[in-house]
Parts: sequence; structure tokens; C-alpha cells
Amino acid sequence: MNYIKIFAPATVANVSCGFDSLGLAVDGLGDEMSFTKTLKKGVVIKQITGANLSTEATKNAAGVVALAMLTKQNADFGIEITMHKGFLPGSGLGSSAASAAGAAFAVNALLGNVYTQLELTQFAMLGEKAACGTPIADNVAAAIYGGFVLIRSYNPLDIVKIPVPSELRLVAIHPQIEVKTKDAREVLPKNVLLKDAVTQWANVGGLISGLYSNDYNLISNSLTDIIVEPARKHLIPHFDLVKENALKAGALGAGISGSGPTIFALCKGDEIADTVYKTIKQTYQDKNIGFNMYRSKINAEGVNIIESK
Repeated sequence: MNYIKIFAPATVANVSCGFDSLGLAVDGLGDEMSFTKTLKKGVVIKQITGANLSTEATKNAAGVVALAMLTKQNADFGIEITMHKGFLPGSGLGSSAASAAGAAFAVNALLGNVYTQLELTQFAMLGEKAACGTPIADNVAAAIYGGFVLIRSYNPLDIVKIPVPSELRLVAIHPQIEVKTKDAREVLPKNVLLKDAVTQWANVGGLISGLYSNDYNLISNSLTDIIVEPARKHLIPHFDLVKENALKAGALGAGISGSGPTIFALCKGDEIADTVYKTIKQTYQDKNIGFNMYRSKINAEGVNIIESK
């Protein structure tokens, strides 16, 4: 294989109670990236559309990942990359993760599929560190594995793919403001009360149990974050109102996607998802802040091939 074009999905991380440990892949929203082998070694980012990002390989999430993988394999070829960003950086939907995960998947294919999904996640984490300063795994793992993922351990890295109930739907609103991951991490509490930690652990366990058992009531009762969301929600205009209205419209739960500003809601079935979508849109319509709306199934596949040769 000398050429591959892939789609790398957007992702929702944390999923309310699972800070830095839970993520899910979004269907139909993401990046298209092309990778072509070159005779000259190294990585060249030829073009980026859809966002203003560095084309210098060592300063770009995709470039960092590609360079690391080619170096590790002592490859006798280089790679030229073109990227179209399907959504903006700083959205809370895993923009850098899509680039990093897409690069890991595609470069692995050009190398002859020598790495496992777990190893690809470790490479993609290098891109996350380059982009936001922290080698977090929740977004990149969700993009690579697809569906829901649990980062059970970071040392050693251990990822568990979680089943997704067939009727689970995602609705999200992306207010057109930027919340940088670094800034969103700086507002987090340094200490957590034991009783709050116990509540959070129980919610994570409940959410995973609900996903395995298709128990939508349990999923709904578990989509609660009492630690991170209270510290971050002031960064997102009208967060409480959007969440309140989404729940009134029938959402199972709602919260901050990643570090924000995107607000997500999980719903059971298309009909409720449509109602929640319309309600959230109406809620933000008169707030004098531009926004984008998304509605999708959960992407069970993760990064996938569009074409190759």
C-alpha cells in the first residue's frame, strides 16, 4: 500500500462521570486525512483545510505521531499528509485526537499493520501531548477503537471497549467560543472529598453496567459528574440552562464534552434525540453566540478507510 485516505471521528471524552477515563466516538463528524508514501524520508504536511494549524510536522499532532512511528520502524520511506478538519480545534470534541488517531491508524497501514490498537493509542497519545500538553488517552482511544472505551489504567495502559446499546444517540451543541484544554485543567480542584470520590466511582460503575446491560435508566442515573463539571461549567455560557432543558426534553443525561465548550446529551432513540436537538437549538437561538449542532449514533468502528491503493 502506497496511499491511504481515512476518516477519523470526533469524540466525546469524560462522558460526565469518567474524567480522563471514558470516551465515545461520534458518527459522521470528523477529519478526512490522506497519507502518501514518498521516497524522501520524513513527514511533510502538504495541506490543511478547515482549521488554522501548523504544517510543521514536529508541531502538529498528526505529524508528531507519524514521525514517531516511522522512526520506531526505521522506515525506508517518508509520508506526505493532507488534512481536512471537519470541526474546529478547541471544541471539546477531540480535534487533536482525531488528527493523532487518524495518523496512527494510517501510518500503521502503510507500515503493513505492525501495531496493535493499544500500541496505536500509545503513539496517538504523543500527538495529544504535543497539542495540549498532556498525553491523555480517552479521546484517541475512542477514535481508534470506536464505540465506548474505558481507560482502565494509564500505567500500564489498559483499554477496555464497552458495548453500546443500539438505541443510544448523541446530541451536541458547540458554542463558537474556544476553551483551551490547558485552561480547563487549571480550574480543576486539587483535592476531592472522599464522599464525592465514592459517588463518582459509583456513577462510573453504574454507567458501564448500564451500557453492558442495555439499562437506559441506569445509564441515565449514572450520567452525573459532581467533581469536574461544577468546576468547569462557568467557562461555557448558559451551560446550566442547556442541560436543564435537555433533561426536560427527555435526554438520559447531559454534560461537558471533554474540556468544553461543547455540551453533549445522550438519548434513547431517534425520536427523543430529535426533540432534544430542537430544544437545545431553541435554547441557544437568542443568546447572540454562534453555534453548531450535531446529532448522531455512536460510531462503533472508529477510524476507517475511505480508499487505499
